[in-house]
Amino acid sequence: MLSLDELLHPITPARFRADYYGRKPLHIPAAEGGRKRDILTWDGWNALLGQPGIWTSQTLRPMRDHIPVRKDLYCDTVQTANGQVHRPSMPRLEIFLASGASLVANEVHHLHPPLTRLAAMLGEAFAAGVGCNVYYSSKGVRAFGTHYDNHEVFAIQTEGEKVWNIYEARADNPVDAMPDNMETRRWLEQTRGNLMQEVRMRPGDVLYIPRGCYHDALATTGPSLHATFGVNPLTGATIMSLLGLMAGKASLFRDWLPSAHTEDGALKDRLHELGDLLAHLAKSPLLAEEIGRLQRRQIERPREFALPQLQAMTLYRTTGRAFPDAGFDQRLAYDWATTAREFAAEEMAVQFDYLSEAEIRLALEAAEQAGAIQRV
Repeated sequence: MLSLDELLHPITPARFRADYYGRKPLHIPAAEGGRKRDILTWDGWNALLGQPGIWTSQTLRPMRDHIPVRKDLYCDTVQTANGQVHRPSMPRLEIFLASGASLVANEVHHLHPPLTRLAAMLGEAFAAGVGCNVYYSSKGVRAFGTHYDNHEVFAIQTEGEKVWNIYEARADNPVDAMPDNMETRRWLEQTRGNLMQEVRMRPGDVLYIPRGCYHDALATTGPSLHATFGVNPLTGATIMSLLGLMAGKASLFRDWLPSAHTEDGALKDRLHELGDLLAHLAKSPLLAEEIGRLQRRQIERPREFALPQLQAMTLYRTTGRAFPDAGFDQRLAYDWATTAREFAAEEMAVQFDYLSEAEIRLALEAAEQAGAIQRV
């Protein structure tokens, strides 16, 4: 699996975070003998397309002139055990590709192990949810017009070449998707500003584009294949819902607000009190712990099976004695163990997958030393 150091080499992760992340684009040409391009070869891509059952109209879309082809033109309606789905017809899809259409595949990190592992690495590195889309284009065809993304972009060229244009304009920390229509496309082209940087991507090259940067791309010399990883950390707005839950437990927030129609300033004073309490809650270690828990839950951690070899299970039984003092997350795990009475350490790790293996191990060791659990 590629590490962050290998993905960014020769730029170090520390320099990347200090000088580029969230600030400006970065093009990293492939090193001689590098293996970044191996995450998706033509053979791997063709093998994925050769499995029509894994695709739907939502995950595989041909594009012509920046516009998605209507699903009724390239999909069959198929009855499955879960109801009807619109499944791409590969013979029809081939006709569209032969006529110059581009192809966009979404959520491919769920389908191709090298992309799965790279998405997981980026998720761990940036405490973020990560998705991967794959883009195929033939010469002179642009799948998308000028646009910007609501997430950080890491693009890896795996086959062929593609020219990326990055413009001066940048949206201010966008979070909402814009409507995909002709009016939006015209507005984006009118507001993109001057060309700031042109990047020719070759196999193994990496391109980082910060959220909100206007860009477009075009295959100019022949067929092109690249994978784009969208890195989507939590935003500061995340604390609003959490503060709402915490504030609801405070008596002052459950009290009636004074009338705004009196002149004694009671409402103004109360709002100041509420603001001070919110500021206090925002600095609470409990809030920081909950944010950390939400960040860890965003990260998809792939499992690799080794059947017929089965996972060894480490079994415990609760004794009825008190569990040791612990942090909030570990206390939740102890409460779960108390309810289960008999459990496997591996099962606890699955139930509380936002805790690291080391945290689970230390929690179990502390509980065993306290006599709260014993091995079975």
